[in-house]
Amino acid sequence: MVIIGGDAAGMSAASQARRLRSEDELEIVAFERGTFTSYSACGIPYWVGGEVDSRDELIARTPEEHRKRGIDLRLHTEVTEIDVDGRRVRTRTVDGAEGPSGPDGWTHFDKLVVATGARPVRPPFPGVDADGVHGVQSLTDGQSVLDDLAALERTDDGGRRTLRTVVVGAGYIGVEMSEALIRRGHRVTVLEQAEQPMSMLDPDMGALVREGMSGLGIEVVTGAAVREILTGADGRARAVVTDDGEYAADVVVLGIGVRPETSLARAAGLPVGESGGLLTDLGMRVLGQRDIWAGGDCVEVFDRVARRTRHLPLGTHANKHGQVIGTNAGGGYATFPGVVGTAVSKVCDLEIGRTGLLERQAAEAGLRYVTVTVESTSRAGYYPGAQAMHVKMLAEERTGRLLGTQIVGREGAGKRVDIAAVALTAGMTVEEMTGLDLGYAPPFSPVWDPVLVAARKAVSEVRARSGGGSA
Repeated sequence: MVIIGGDAAGMSAASQARRLRSEDELEIVAFERGTFTSYSACGIPYWVGGEVDSRDELIARTPEEHRKRGIDLRLHTEVTEIDVDGRRVRTRTVDGAEGPSGPDGWTHFDKLVVATGARPVRPPFPGVDADGVHGVQSLTDGQSVLDDLAALERTDDGGRRTLRTVVVGAGYIGVEMSEALIRRGHRVTVLEQAEQPMSMLDPDMGALVREGMSGLGIEVVTGAAVREILTGADGRARAVVTDDGEYAADVVVLGIGVRPETSLARAAGLPVGESGGLLTDLGMRVLGQRDIWAGGDCVEVFDRVARRTRHLPLGTHANKHGQVIGTNAGGGYATFPGVVGTAVSKVCDLEIGRTGLLERQAAEAGLRYVTVTVESTSRAGYYPGAQAMHVKMLAEERTGRLLGTQIVGREGAGKRVDIAAVALTAGMTVEEMTGLDLGYAPPFSPVWDPVLVAARKAVSEVRARSGGGSA
């Protein structure tokens, strides 16, 4: 069993297959071109911001731990070609490390797992590769950001300098990195090409995020397409240029998003979908292949609400993919039924959650829908510490089937989206949701939880559209 990629999906597959098959029954070889394995890329902003003390805390299992479990893990080894018909992969060593079969060689496989992950989007504008411009995808990237910040923060007299930092992109990574930089005491400007930050929310909910970020001292500039990163005489980034202005920068962080890394798979003739991710069946086998599996950020997943595949790169999915792959490759049986698109994030004390479809996604899927937005509180209004919370809900126009939920608020807001995620998975209508028996006590919720308040309002809207009166 050969695995390409040593992070969540790949090493979860390796570990699960090893649980089912001994070393005598199944040899497992994993190739990783980097230095680290089984780490949480999602935790990098919190490490940069100082909430996580060290890089090692983000590593779930070291290479040595994998090897002790009978997995032949080869670091600094890049797979450069997949020969599907010949059932082999070509590898070469990187960074000067001694390779498994010399600088360039072939390894046979009986079972192959493609877990090549995703690559950060790096637009080809001038200056994007200058010193001081950082992506945030790997632990090595995170260390580079930290080292750069630490060097620039130090003053000659032992003090600490406030830096001008620019974050390009206001998606999950961009928003979380803006928090990390604010926590370090720097001035932060976020440049976003869309009309509001967090394009994984509808614009009206993104506007709430923008308001919250501005309240934290973060300058948010929307409708800002970056044209160039200016550099100084030393070759280091000094400013970011958009159509409307120039923003001085000591450090630039790219948070524009990622694309599935499927160049190897494409070259081998393996099938990819509209968003560029590998296509698999429910057992995570690559379509048309008997002994090739794929998982993690390089695949498209089945959206159970829109009933189509799309690219949703999340660590939760990758680990589940690995478990399914390892079970099937190890001789068992498992399936991955798909996702409903649940994600949470935060910027300082502002929590953001979403699940299901946005308005544009519902329209793209050909669905007719209603939307409602409510403002409620995280606790009973009279209980100390109650915070405002906005909940937006989409429901199918005639059936009332829940299609999506977005939440923006403070303490207790983000994880409330899990209520809607379970309802989506169960295929519930908004009317059925109003009968959910959720936990209640004044410190935790109003009598009517904010998600259920939105569901009640959605029921009324569905009935009004159908001529059935209000709930």
